Amino acid sequence: MAARRGTDEMRDRVVLGEFGVRNVHTTDFPGNYPGYEDAWDQRRFEEAFRVDIIREEEGALEFDMVGIDAAIANAFRRILLAEVPTMAVEKVFVYNNTSIVQDEILAHRLGLIPIRADPRLFEYRNQGDEEGTEIDTLQFQLKIKCSRNPQAAKESSDPNELYFNHKVYSKHMTWVPLGNQTDLFPDADFRPVHDDILIALLRPGQEIDVLMHCVKGIGKDHAKFSPVATASYRLLPDITLLQPIEDEAAETLQKCFSPGVIEIQNIKGKKVARVANARLDTFSREVFRHEGLKNLVRLARVRNHYIFSVESTGILPPDVLVSEAIKILMGKCQRFLNELDSVPME
Repeated sequence: MAARRGTDEMRDRVVLGEFGVRNVHTTDFPGNYPGYEDAWDQRRFEEAFRVDIIREEEGALEFDMVGIDAAIANAFRRILLAEVPTMAVEKVFVYNNTSIVQDEILAHRLGLIPIRADPRLFEYRNQGDEEGTEIDTLQFQLKIKCSRNPQAAKESSDPNELYFNHKVYSKHMTWVPLGNQTDLFPDADFRPVHDDILIALLRPGQEIDVLMHCVKGIGKDHAKFSPVATASYRLLPDITLLQPIEDEAAETLQKCFSPGVIEIQNIKGKKVARVANARLDTFSREVFRHEGLKNLVRLARVRNHYIFSVESTGILPPDVLVSEAIKILMGKCQRFLNELDSVPME
């Protein structure tokens, strides 16, 4: 039984030690462990696989994906970062720019402003097409000029009182319909995700007059098309107390972990430590600095339990981004199967 428990730990847990990490590599491939059936079985996979929504807020989503391999989890993360399309400023036509911000820097700043526009409504622009059409391009205009406020107090030194339009924000970008976009999108509200992104500072007489073309693209081509601010995963923590830890040692143990991980119960007049919520821990491994505690606790991570955190830039809700990433992953799998079917068998 002890040998089997050791084998199960090797297969299912990544163990964190004082000076290293054990069981890092996946080893549960067919035939590697006598007595274990590791051959791929779709029914067994469907029974073990699940997705649990843990927390859903505006712009952020945390969910668990259980029963998959690291390669699939990482593929899903990379698709979220680099292959879910969005709309972003691609070309900037500068008609007038007398601000201190150079044209190239201004264009770069405009390109990084997230645009609230559903990319599923648009097509990719054809390579070499400079003009753009209503089905592949969104057009925005930024036209603003700074002037003095004649009503400002003479002794004032506050730019907010002295000048009009001295701060250029993303809210000053206005959508200019191309072709029949007014008819195609009668209820559309195409605009920057945030109105308070500072683009430039102006002084009286300075102005900016630019026209922007937004196109559909993916983060693999340029980071401005990435729909997420963060998309990451971590393995579920698994903390085991190997023997009872009481009184002062229990209080010391509690301080070694993130708040909420270890709680202290009062049992028959003694303070006894127990693991309350291992999920909250960040695994600083602080416990290994205490000689009296480091051999009483096992720190591990569940190998096939992934905690995903997805934070949207605001272009699309995070739940939509996740569903779109799944569709893209399914499409990749289908293309691979089609390629296999097209290979002639000898």
